[in-house]
Amino acid sequence: MKIIGGPASQALATRVAREMNIEPTLCEFNRFPDGEIYTRIMEEPMDEVTIIQSTATDSDLMALLLMIDACEDAQVVNVVIPYMGYARQDRKFKSGEPISARAVARSVSADRIFTVNIHKPSILDYFSSDAFDLDASDVIGKHISSLHLKDPLIVAPDIGAMSLAENTANGVGIQYDHLEKTRLSGDTVTIKTKNMDVCGRDVVLVDDMIATGGTMAESIKLLRSQGASDVYLACVHPVLAKNAVLRLFNAGVRDIIATDTLEKAQSSVSVAPLIAASIKNF
Repeated sequence: MKIIGGPASQALATRVAREMNIEPTLCEFNRFPDGEIYTRIMEEPMDEVTIIQSTATDSDLMALLLMIDACEDAQVVNVVIPYMGYARQDRKFKSGEPISARAVARSVSADRIFTVNIHKPSILDYFSSDAFDLDASDVIGKHISSLHLKDPLIVAPDIGAMSLAENTANGVGIQYDHLEKTRLSGDTVTIKTKNMDVCGRDVVLVDDMIATGGTMAESIKLLRSQGASDVYLACVHPVLAKNAVLRLFNAGVRDIIATDTLEKAQSSVSVAPLIAASIKNF
C-alpha cells in the first residue's frame, strides 16, 4: 500500500500514513509557465495506492485527476476526497443549470472512493465505482469532551444539522439541541434553543461546513445574549472564506474547532484515524 497525498491534503495524507505505519509517498507539484499543473509521483505505484486530495478549488480537482492518471499501473486505486468541492450543487435549482456534484463525481475514476461528511449522501450514487461517506462526528465529539467544558451543550444551528449534532453528542454523553426560529408577527422573529436553557453553560455550535460565517456569527451573538458562558464553533470542513474568522471572533466565539479535511490554522482535529481504519477494512 502507498499513501499519496495531493497538494491540498499533504498533512492529512502524512497522518493517515503514520496511522498505518507506512511512509507517505513523495510527490512533486509544480506549474508550467502557462499556469498548467504538473505533478509527478516519485515512486512506482505498487499493487494498491490510496490518493488523498481535497478538491476545494478547480486546481485541486485537476491535481486529483492527474494523480489518478499517474497511478494507472496500480492494481487497486483508492481515492479519498476529504472535502469535495461543487457538492452543494447536487440538483438543478434553475433550468439550464448543471448538477455540478454529478459532473465532478463522473470525472473521478477509481476502484473505491471515500468522502467525509459529504453535503448530501445521495451524491455518492453519481460515482461510477463503490463510494463511501465517512462520518467525522465521533472524532469531533471526543475532542469536545477533552476540553472539559462547563456543563456543555452541543447545538445545531438549524434542523438540517441536527443529525450531525446528535451523532457528535451521543458518543460522549453530552446533551444536544438545535436553534429554532419562531415568527411572533409579520416583522418579529425570535431564535432560541428549542428545549435547553443555555444560561451559564458552555455551548458548542456544530455544523458540517462553515463558509462565510454569517449565520454562525448571528447564532453566536444570540447564544451569548441568552447567557451562554462561552460559545465554541465546531465544523468538519473549515472553508472559512473571506473574513469569516474575523467575523466569528468579532461575534464572540471562544474558539473554532475544525478537522483537517481542509488544512487551516483551525484544523485541530484530524480525520486520519477515521480514514486509515476505513482503508484497512478492505
